[in-house]
Amino acid sequence: MRLKAVWLCFLLLATIYIPVRAQEPVPGDESYSGAVVCEPDAYLVETTDCLPLGPSTYLTSLARLGLTLPPRPLPAYKPNPDLVKIPWRYFHMDDLLPPKFYSSLADAQAKSENALTYAPGFVYISYQNTDPTGHFFLTQSGHWIRGDGNRIQEYSTFQGLLFRDTPRNAFGWTFEQIPVRSAPGYNAPDTGVMLQSWTIVQVYHTEVIKDTAWNMIGPSQWVEGRKVAVVTPHTTPPEGVTGDRWIEVNLEEQTLAVYQDRELVFATMIATGAEPFWTRPGVFQIFEKKETETMRNNDPSDFYFLENVPYTMYFDGARALHGAYWRTRFGYPQSHGCVNLSIGDSRWLFDWAAVGDWVYVHDPSGQTPTDPALYTGGAY
Repeated sequence: MRLKAVWLCFLLLATIYIPVRAQEPVPGDESYSGAVVCEPDAYLVETTDCLPLGPSTYLTSLARLGLTLPPRPLPAYKPNPDLVKIPWRYFHMDDLLPPKFYSSLADAQAKSENALTYAPGFVYISYQNTDPTGHFFLTQSGHWIRGDGNRIQEYSTFQGLLFRDTPRNAFGWTFEQIPVRSAPGYNAPDTGVMLQSWTIVQVYHTEVIKDTAWNMIGPSQWVEGRKVAVVTPHTTPPEGVTGDRWIEVNLEEQTLAVYQDRELVFATMIATGAEPFWTRPGVFQIFEKKETETMRNNDPSDFYFLENVPYTMYFDGARALHGAYWRTRFGYPQSHGCVNLSIGDSRWLFDWAAVGDWVYVHDPSGQTPTDPALYTGGAY
């Protein structure tokens, strides 16, 4: 009985340590070399002492896309959350009512005719105080406004990412809730995973199925490309940019990337100009920085008045990079031509950038017009 047990142990050890051979040759197949099968792993460099078959084939195909198991984390971290804090408070006036600015609290309470009145439009007021009832607001300019039909604006706290090193692959943010599918295409099985807004994903591959781009974010994990704002690192300065500092604005993806010493140092989602107020493609330089700015358009058909627009940097006429406290979402075109950022992101960029730094604006899709005659108006 003891001898039988010893023999069984010997057979078990032999099974463990005897190298596994590749599949027996098929008659007429001369490719069989007799080599052992490699241990399951990614083999990006040709190996001569084993055959990378079976699971290794799959792992190697993922590795060629930059995807390891487990996935390699982005070399990134969040900026200081204190950058979101600003000393200004804002009030959104009713878009359908003509905004009235009273010279005194008594005039505002009495709805006096003694008021500076504008056309209805897109109006945000920066206020410094309220009356004891909280119904009347003292603006930064010293005028009083009524609180009728208006509301205090709460701005987005979204922040992009800072990088220790340039990532090896593309990445991005979802800007709405989207399902994850097991393959590219609307008919692919649903994985049951739903990504929430502002989820950070890595993008390893993109396929176009029936004119729709799909991004691979993991093994058998695909999301619709148009619902993800993607950054693809490009560390070579664009044509026309001199030096190793520049800001890249991608109009197709609605992303902004910052490069210093030919390394990606910051990236985020933005909102650029919507038709017919496109953000113009081209290579520009920042020519003015203003910690706060009042933006205004007196055209009654498109009136807007925005007080204390924070961290404004002009680079193309009236078009600027700036914080947009009136935006709660980023990732798709919405502005009058400016590059809108969240408050925290605009503060980081304002602190990093200097007058003379390059701004490279491009649209890889080629859909944004470039005719200079289309870029003469104001912007916010």
